[in-house]
Amino acid sequence: MKHLKPTLREKNRYVAFALNCGRKCSRDEVVKAVWNTVIRFLGEINAGTLSLWVMDWDDASQRGILKTTNKSIKDLRLGLTMLSKIGENNASVNVMHVSGTLKKARESLLNPKNV
Repeated sequence: MKHLKPTLREKNRYVAFALNCGRKCSRDEVVKAVWNTVIRFLGEINAGTLSLWVMDWDDASQRGILKTTNKSIKDLRLGLTMLSKIGENNASVNVMHVSGTLKKARESLLNPKNV
């Protein structure tokens, strides 16, 4: 199988976010809530083009990193604003930082004021 040249590959973006919820949420609950919200907002076909992936999730601080493509940042951010419930609890997502590298996104989770 031939690999794609770097100029033909899609470029990734990493979205650092904080979840505000009435209780501690697990990674599985966050993944289900994000996917369900994005699918409700964009539909199944368009949600599939996001290449959405939860890279990191910290249960203690309720923060994480989502990976997507550079062309779908606006759609993802709009979809995240529509997230209103996780289970029976009200929830909201605050996008802290969008980065082109995973290292910089992880730094923004540790020091949100410096980025």
